[in-house]
Amino acid sequence: MDKKVKKKAHVLQQRIQTLRQQLAGAKRQMDDPAELKSIEQQLAAAEAELAKVKG
Repeated sequence: MDKKVKKKAHVLQQRIQTLRQQLAGAKRQMDDPAELKSIEQQLAAAEAELAKVKG
């Protein structure tokens, strides 16, 4: 992997970690069910992007 790919993978891993924390908080609070779905979709997209970058 070159520098750009490593950097992109690192940024995506950080984003996934942040989204997982937001998802856990949203599940605990459950103020807005639409927010939960939105975070889940963003997380799935970020994980798919990371798999594409790595694979």
